[in-house]
Amino acid sequence: MESYDVCVVGGGPAGMTAALYLARYNMKVALIFSKLGGAMADAHAIENYPGFKRISGMELAERMLEQVSLYSNVEVIMDEVVDARKEEDGFVLKTHDKEFRCKAVVLALGMQRRKLNVKNEEKFLGRGVSYCATCDGMFFKDKVVGVVGGGDAAFDAVLFLSNIAKKVYLIHRRQEFRAEEIKVEAARKLENVEFLLDSVVVELDGKDKLERVRIRNVKSNEERWIELDGLFIEIGSMPSAVLAQKLGVELDDKGFIKVNEDMSTNVEGVFAAGDITSASANVRQVATAVGEGAIAGVSAYLYVKKKR
Repeated sequence: MESYDVCVVGGGPAGMTAALYLARYNMKVALIFSKLGGAMADAHAIENYPGFKRISGMELAERMLEQVSLYSNVEVIMDEVVDARKEEDGFVLKTHDKEFRCKAVVLALGMQRRKLNVKNEEKFLGRGVSYCATCDGMFFKDKVVGVVGGGDAAFDAVLFLSNIAKKVYLIHRRQEFRAEEIKVEAARKLENVEFLLDSVVVELDGKDKLERVRIRNVKSNEERWIELDGLFIEIGSMPSAVLAQKLGVELDDKGFIKVNEDMSTNVEGVFAAGDITSASANVRQVATAVGEGAIAGVSAYLYVKKKR
């Protein structure tokens, strides 16, 4: 079993920043993740992260990983942590392939995509249904697609897909949006984007792949079918807290990890950062994730140093 000073779980901006700070304190670090970039990787364009006028989420993730990888005391492990336990002298994390022992843990687990939970959603996953426009959008060149949601992620998907697809429907259950106004206005100006408001998706249909969706107007209860080649579901995310629960970490009533100002949790030696936490006034952005990751990294270093 390989031993480390700190295991950082998560490949998003919080996890990679924590690993970077720990590396610079000469800690032996395992950076373990199954998806590079986390939610950031799904962003078509990031325009509110200092130092970059405009950069894709995946490119920013790759740059972060490149910087972390410069340090020989960081081992990057692309795998999923499926179990964890606290022992008298530290922690043991288990992936599909191996186990890792460490003195401290930083949980930067991010969020899981919310699903519509409607008929045939699972059936057409990968065959018309997607939760990542930047990942799958190019498969729908010159086709008709729909995006479900009304937040920043939904409008990022609409703006990205509008350059690829022939037609983009935005399907949202309300008239109002949670997205930045600048994104809403940009979408409204596009000729190939149509808003279907006060509407929800209730069923998906097709033979071997998605061919149409049934939507219902929440005010009139009127239903109709819309012919679609693809449907991108962008209705938010929920915290990935299963691993935290295995370690006995306390969550708030919404499932986010409770942290102190130093990103420590109720379990000694366990720190958390990024979208998974209740910190940063619930402003879940790349910039706040980086800030929390830096604090968690420094705090984990001080904890390990004290234990020595």
